[in-house]
Amino acid sequence: MKEAVFSALAGFLLKVRFVKSAHFLFIVFLLIQILEDRAKNPHPCYAVVFITAVEIVFILVSILIKKTETVNLFADITGFVYLFIIVWTLFTAKFNILKASFFPPPGTVFEQALRDGSVILGNIKTSLGIVAQGYVFALGMAIPLGLLLGWNVRAGNAAVYISKFLGSIPPVVYIPYGIALLPTFRSVSVMVIFLASFWPAFAGTMSGVLNVERQIIESALSLNVKKVPMLFQIVLPAALPQIFTGCNQGLTVSFILLTSAEMIGGRSGLGYYVKNFSDFGDYTRIITGVIVIGIVITAITFFFNKLQKFLLRWKS
Repeated sequence: MKEAVFSALAGFLLKVRFVKSAHFLFIVFLLIQILEDRAKNPHPCYAVVFITAVEIVFILVSILIKKTETVNLFADITGFVYLFIIVWTLFTAKFNILKASFFPPPGTVFEQALRDGSVILGNIKTSLGIVAQGYVFALGMAIPLGLLLGWNVRAGNAAVYISKFLGSIPPVVYIPYGIALLPTFRSVSVMVIFLASFWPAFAGTMSGVLNVERQIIESALSLNVKKVPMLFQIVLPAALPQIFTGCNQGLTVSFILLTSAEMIGGRSGLGYYVKNFSDFGDYTRIITGVIVIGIVITAITFFFNKLQKFLLRWKS
């Protein structure tokens, strides 16, 4: 009797964990490959290989990850990817509703991404290097300065309005001055990233310090904690949630502005990749670049959020 109950329970858990709607959509995608291709050179095998690789990763995640919530989240994301590719395939390769010259089938895009793999990786390296340089430099200045000004209530209240004014100015308007004053366009791009990241991180740090609960500070004062240890050991950890909010906002804006800057005057990077081929009307590479940019930004944001959860694990 007990063995039957345990067997039924194990079967139920296995079904809940591994039988997902994403698997059904994967099968649907494979079935629609039976339909006749109406677009020119749709390269369906590349789409099949790509989505099969995603399915294998999904199965491995379902086996290796213990948390059901994480598996369900990954299943929902995978299902959305499958659904998007199914609709994309039907409207392009199968029914040719969208013109292939403007909206190439997914197989064509995946084939192009594979052929341009080394070029794309080089552009990713360039863009990430610029973002890392400007972003780290901005945080290295914004967080200490925000701590010092936020610690002084009078100076902090004034600095809030100054940061709102300067932070509301789009950093791209400084590009002409950067081109005139700085030696290379890479340094101009670093300047843009610095300005895009500095003000959100600075404002978030000051807001976090100014909003630390007074009871925490009074408790530290009653224990005769000195100003410097209080600032870095008590105030800084308490302000971290809002600091991370500002840093996250700055990171997102940095990628957006970097792409814009590279499209304006860059000679390398993901933005340049898209802009260069848009001048030639190569929509296959344009879509390839757009997808790569989305994947890179999503991956960076994912790891940043993981770091945030790790550093703020004390909250839970």
